[in-house]
Amino acid sequence: MDRLLQDAGIVRHRGKIEAVINNARRAQEMLQREGSLAASLWRYEPDETLTGPPQTASTSAQSHQLSKDLKKLAWKFVGPTTVYVFMQAMGLINDHAEGCVIREQAERARKRFSRPG
Repeated sequence: MDRLLQDAGIVRHRGKIEAVINNARRAQEMLQREGSLAASLWRYEPDETLTGPPQTASTSAQSHQLSKDLKKLAWKFVGPTTVYVFMQAMGLINDHAEGCVIREQAERARKRFSRPG
């Protein structure tokens, strides 16, 4: 912990460092219990038929539910906004603006992607 608190390359917040360590343990438990961390998380993918144009919000019903479920499993620092950003990074949510080159790239990648589980 002391080494990490001195590392200028990371956020040096004791609570957040402890949360990362805790969440890694919780992820290992999820993997053991469910066989796949990815399959567990992709269950929260929004229904494509219900998603419309890009949102301007920083949360969604799915990020609220995933946040709530992770907290029940003792994960830390996983509020709905943090979870929403994680879902964006995983490709669960593509809310880039219409016409954005990244939106188009993400859509093509999603079409090629085989969902786990």
